[in-house]
Parts: sequence; C-alpha cells; structure tokens
Amino acid sequence: MSERIKLSVDAGVADVRLNREDKLNGLDREMFAALDGLGGQIAADKSIRSVVLSGAGRAFCAGLDFMSFMNEGMDGPENSLLHRPEGAVANLAQRAAQVFLEMPIPVIAALHGHVYGGGLQIALAADIRFAHPDARLSVMEIKWGLIPDMTGTQTLRRLVRLDVAKELTFTGRIVDGREAAALGLVTHVSENPYDDALALAREIAGKSPDAIRAGKQLLDRSALVGFAEGLLLEEEIQKRIMGKPNQLEAVQANFEKRPPKFADPT
Repeated sequence: MSERIKLSVDAGVADVRLNREDKLNGLDREMFAALDGLGGQIAADKSIRSVVLSGAGRAFCAGLDFMSFMNEGMDGPENSLLHRPEGAVANLAQRAAQVFLEMPIPVIAALHGHVYGGGLQIALAADIRFAHPDARLSVMEIKWGLIPDMTGTQTLRRLVRLDVAKELTFTGRIVDGREAAALGLVTHVSENPYDDALALAREIAGKSPDAIRAGKQLLDRSALVGFAEGLLLEEEIQKRIMGKPNQLEAVQANFEKRPPKFADPT
C-alpha cells in the first residue's frame, strides 16, 4: 500500500485514511494509483465487514492536485487519467471513486474540512456519509472549466434532485455540512464525523456479513431495474442467504439472547 493511503483493520472494520495532509489530501498520480489498488486489497481479506473512509489532517480531500500534474507532465496517452484500458468500465480517474462503489461491503465516509471536486466524488461513492457542520463541499470542476468526471454525474443525480445537481455543477458553489445534509449530499451532520462513522461501521460489522453484502447488492441494483425485475431480484438474493449458516446463527443468537458468531464469507 502506498504511503498516500493508510489502511488498518480491527474487529472487521477497515480504516482507510487518505494520507497527504500537507496537500489537503489532494489527488496526485500516486494517490490515484493507491486508490485503484485498494479494492483488491480489501476484497482479499474476507474478515473485513465494513469500511471507514476519512482524510488525515485538516481536510477530507481538496480535489485534484493540478500543480503536481503540471509539474510532472504527460509522457503519453497511457499515462493520462482519462486513459481507459481495453475492456475496462472506468478510466484511472473514475477508478478512484468506482473502487468504493464496487466494494461488496458498506463504506462509510467521515467528512471534514475541504471536500472539493474529486474529493466530493470519492465521498459520494460511499454508502453513508457523516459530515462536520463546518465541512465545505463543492462540485468544484466548473472553476477549472471542467465537468465532474470521477463517477460524480452518476452518484450525484441519485442523491439529490436533478435541478439541485445541475445548480451545484453549473456554479461550483460551496455548501457546508448542514446544507449538504438538507440537500441529500450527506447522511448525517456530526461534530465528530470520524467517531460516529467508526461506531456505525462497528455496529454493521456485528451483523450477518451475508445479509449485509446481499442488502448492499440489492439496493445498488434496485436503482437500475424496473419494479417487476426488482421483486425478482429480492427473491433471488433472499434465496441465496436463507437457511445458510450465518442466517441460522442470527436466528439462534436472537432466541438465546447472546451475541451472534458469524463466519466470514467464502
């Protein structure tokens, strides 16, 4: 794991921290590469049942570090953030957020300080977001004459009304944590977003990992299908977990009034 990201695992919770605090966790090429590799590392550890995503220092992430790319230059199209490998769904820039959308376990983001541009798009890829009331969020790309292109157009429109998404994209205006919650950009406003995100992640880690993974898969896919197909999807996914050891353990633990002991997914 690159020094750009700190990763630790405790009691089923992966603590992922963007770690470039001298640059407000700005996204340089090394950070993009580290984020791209994160998904495989977490997927390989079946004991991980939830993820907390945060930023070190004074900000979650201030977005793209333009200066680092200007100083570095480009050696060829294969080094571009917009380069899409053959057969891939997302390019390197999009992968920085897509990696969290793809995780089969819940991702909970703790937001403070600047959450700008690419940083906001990474945050929107989490399943749940806690934001400090003084956090500052912005679809910042318009400032540079650009559009959000790190999955943001897909996640933003699913969280807020289309007119709100357009206003934020067209203006790049900065909203604080309280307004972000009112608009639907974040789930909770918290004076201690990291502590609250960690508490929720630990609670989730204590539930059946089969049901948690199935619930995330079902809800994510339900946004993309019609009503009838959604009902079939419920049935299909329920059949996968019903009667299996972890589901039976949940029932038994409830009857015996004891903490459940769930097995890691295979």
